[in-house]
Amino acid sequence: MTQSFSGLWPVMLTAFEEDGSLDLPGVDALVDFYLEGGSGGLFAVCQSSEMYELNDDERLTLAARVVARVAGAVPVVATATFGNALDGQAAFVRRMADAGVSAVVLLPNQLCAAEEDEATLWPRLEHMIEATDPVPLGLYECPLPYHRVLSPQLVSRLANTGRFRYIKDTSRDPACIGPKVEAVRGSGLALFNAAPASALASLRLGAAGLSPVAANLYPDLFCWLCDNKDDPRAEWLQARLSMFEAGVRPHYPQSAKRFLATRVGLPIGLRTRVQESDWNGYDQSVQDAMVAMLGDVRARLGATR
Repeated sequence: MTQSFSGLWPVMLTAFEEDGSLDLPGVDALVDFYLEGGSGGLFAVCQSSEMYELNDDERLTLAARVVARVAGAVPVVATATFGNALDGQAAFVRRMADAGVSAVVLLPNQLCAAEEDEATLWPRLEHMIEATDPVPLGLYECPLPYHRVLSPQLVSRLANTGRFRYIKDTSRDPACIGPKVEAVRGSGLALFNAAPASALASLRLGAAGLSPVAANLYPDLFCWLCDNKDDPRAEWLQARLSMFEAGVRPHYPQSAKRFLATRVGLPIGLRTRVQESDWNGYDQSVQDAMVAMLGDVRARLGATR
């Protein structure tokens, strides 16, 4: 547990060949892009990675490839719970740990149903903790298949086990994030906020870092915010990061792949496994406007990729 879990941790895309198979050289190019942007860690095999559309072998292959490409430069975490029996999920956690990741992420919404409360969830988490000892673990409040946000009390209880390193918070609201930051303070569990609109507020509350989907397009700007949260320009940047979401969210992850392939020049295709939607002239005009503004933002901050 000597690696630093802080700063920007992009939720990685997965590159696919036109036939839908994994494009591993494309994955390498994505890793290089995130690292060049200043990322402090990477979250592979997540929702942005289209994790539910991958099989177990592909999930392991993807995680191992990211670990190999990073070559120890930053920590990597990856998800390994996909809804089968608890012992089966625990076995796959161990397989994912063998892929070399720094922590294996659990999805609470894969451990209990939407109608079940935390009194039901806790013993299942406890079972996973015991069955995977001593693998370092993480948590992800994934919005699909249903959105379960953990309470500060449960987060504190998990932090006190000493097994958890990473949590991606998706509550978005500083009023919810603040108590969780306090719940993990002084423990080995680092909280990362997923929401650009509350990014600065969460950093000032003490969050360890950020894990937004928009970091797939302009990681350097989120890294700047993580490093300069008290800079007078931070609030100015925060407003623009919130506004840029209009150019990111529609058609995601297609929008991000299109941006990286056509604007950044990464050697990746536009293929996804999730349902694709038509990209039209309106979508292009929104992304064009965002690109024009990104240049102005970088010029003011002195931040370039």
